[in-house]
Amino acid sequence: MTLSDQGRGHLAMLAFSALVAGSFSLGAMAAPLIDPLALSALRFLLAGALVGAVAFATTRIPRSTWQAPWRYLILGALLAAYFVLMFQGLKTAEPVSTAAVFTLTPALAAGFGWLTLRQRLTRRMALALAIGAVGALWVIFRADLQRLLALQIGKGEVIYFAGCVAHALYAPLVRKFNRGEPAVVFTFGMMIAGWLILTMAGSPAILATDWPSLPAIVWITLVYTAVFASAATFVLMQFATLHLPAAKVMAYTYLVPSWVILWEIALGRSAPPALILGGVALSILALLLLLKDEG
Repeated sequence: MTLSDQGRGHLAMLAFSALVAGSFSLGAMAAPLIDPLALSALRFLLAGALVGAVAFATTRIPRSTWQAPWRYLILGALLAAYFVLMFQGLKTAEPVSTAAVFTLTPALAAGFGWLTLRQRLTRRMALALAIGAVGALWVIFRADLQRLLALQIGKGEVIYFAGCVAHALYAPLVRKFNRGEPAVVFTFGMMIAGWLILTMAGSPAILATDWPSLPAIVWITLVYTAVFASAATFVLMQFATLHLPAAKVMAYTYLVPSWVILWEIALGRSAPPALILGGVALSILALLLLLKDEG
């Protein structure tokens, strides 16, 4: 059976959610050991080299790709901001809680999708986004009503939320800015721009880092995030955003907390309290509602 472009878009985002989840668990272990700007700059360099090699080996990179380079600068800046703020937030926030913040991006992406592309929400999609937001808040506030009423949000979650705003704006802008370039070529342009921005902004941190003395977990995290959570997921997301509405693309973020729990268990860390799993269940329900709405 041959899958439609929409079907392949859904499969791409399923793989995206599983790969992204690993960066939360590994990132939480590496974040206190290296400056986020230094880590992100090297991450973009490695991932960009990998994506560039794939682009040259497959579709090539036509000269027309470099028309309107401002597109890549905007998208690169948004993704660079997201990753830096993610690692900064993971210095103090728990991986599952941070992943829950990530699930607020579909609602943000829906708003940006309307502003940039006039993509409209159906009632089912609006309901799904509301359920997903409740699930995210459930996890963020640790299923504690008193914490919610007192708005006791951790500093790490607040920092990461700012990054999620940048990530949500990125999704619809990919479709708006793409001029027919293949996903891997468009990703390569964005990653070059992101690396340049991060290198200029993070040069003091890069020069101050004692790279040979970094613990193994930092290098493991760097390789994983560059290859799997950057190069692979960027291409997957670029492909999906060309065939699915922005809100549906970001809907797969609802699976990330569930994947993170599995990652945490696999890495030998403790699973979250049972009450928090209720919020994760709501996130999965939100995903199913969004995927059912194919109209």
